[in-house]
Amino acid sequence: MSSNSDRVDIAHRTLRQAIIEQALKAGTKLPEDEIGRHFSMSRTLVRAVLAKLEAQGLVDMYHKRTATVAQPSLEEARDAFAVRRALEREVMKSVMRRWSPATESILRDHVKEEEAAHAKGDVRLSTRLAGEFHLKLAELSGNALLDRYLSELVSRCSLILAMYSRPHSSECAISEHSALIQALRDGDVEVAERLMDEHLSSVESRALIADDLGAEPDLGSILSRYLSRTEL
Repeated sequence: MSSNSDRVDIAHRTLRQAIIEQALKAGTKLPEDEIGRHFSMSRTLVRAVLAKLEAQGLVDMYHKRTATVAQPSLEEARDAFAVRRALEREVMKSVMRRWSPATESILRDHVKEEEAAHAKGDVRLSTRLAGEFHLKLAELSGNALLDRYLSELVSRCSLILAMYSRPHSSECAISEHSALIQALRDGDVEVAERLMDEHLSSVESRALIADDLGAEPDLGSILSRYLSRTEL
C-alpha cells in the first residue's frame, strides 16, 4: 500500500498534467470528495494536493467553496511573463557556469522528446514538454530557490498559454530550445540571454486572445485517464 506522501505526489502530478495539457480547463471545479475517491485519499490529503497546486498558480481555493482550476487575467499573465523573463536570464547564467557534457545530454534528450511529440501530432504533450524544458534548465542551475520560484512561474505560464494561446507550430519552440542549448554550449552569455528573451517574447505573443473555455468536463474520466499515465 502506498504511503500518504506517495498518494499526494501521484495526485499532484496527475492533476498538474491534466491542467497543463488543457484536459482540465480554467474554471473547472475540483470537488474534494471526487478527487479523494479517485486517489483513495482523505479530504485532508486532497486539500494538501490542492494547496500545492495553488502555490504553483494552477488552482484557486476559496474558504468553504469548491476549488477550481485557476483563471489568471491577461494583466496577471503579463506580470507573470515579466517576472519569468528576469528569472530565466539568471538561470541561463547559472547553467552556463555549471555547463558539462552531461548537462548538454540531458537538454538535447529532452528536445528529442519534444520532436517525437511533434511528429506524433500530440499537441498537449508538446505543450507540456515545452514547459518542462525550462524546468530542466532551472534544475540544472544548481540554485534551489531559483528552481523553486521558476517552477511555480512555468506552471502558471503553462496554464496561461492553455487559456489564451493562439494556434501555433511547436516546431518554433523546438528550434528555439535547440538554439538556447547551442548558446549555452558556446558560453556566450549575451547571446544566451538575448535568445531567452526572444524566446519568451515569442511564447508570450501566443497568449493574446482568449479561447472558448467550452463545457464543463467530466472530472472523473479525466482523472482516470491521467492517473493511469502517472502510474506508468
